Amino acid sequence: MVIVDTTVWIDYLRGVCTPQTDWLDAQVEQQRMGVTDLILCEVLQGVRSERQAEQTWEAMRRFEIMAMGFVDLALAAAGNYRALRARGHTVRKTINCLIATFCLVHGHTLLHNDRDFDPFEHFLGLSVVHLAR
Repeated sequence: MVIVDTTVWIDYLRGVCTPQTDWLDAQVEQQRMGVTDLILCEVLQGVRSERQAEQTWEAMRRFEIMAMGFVDLALAAAGNYRALRARGHTVRKTINCLIATFCLVHGHTLLHNDRDFDPFEHFLGLSVVHLAR
């Protein structure tokens, strides 16, 4: 399954064309796509009105939405954070540690547009969608 990160959803829902949104458009019917509960929360926090929130929720309901399961995931994400920091890579956002660790634990691939995920790929083996630049 491909987990689509908030960074991609924001551009996608705003109609911004990026390599990630183009890939999402092209693959939405071919790939199994999902979002986590935290990604859903971030996306819905970014909308300005209740009407927009309802429309966004309806649009996102077509994808698999997964609960991340916090205690075990929190322990694993904190361990990954420390491991990356020990290698000289401090991840800026805790939520990105949780999302990356969720993907690692469950064997999901991540579609993103955020450099926070790069050390997870390079040092911990996070599977990501690679796009031609």
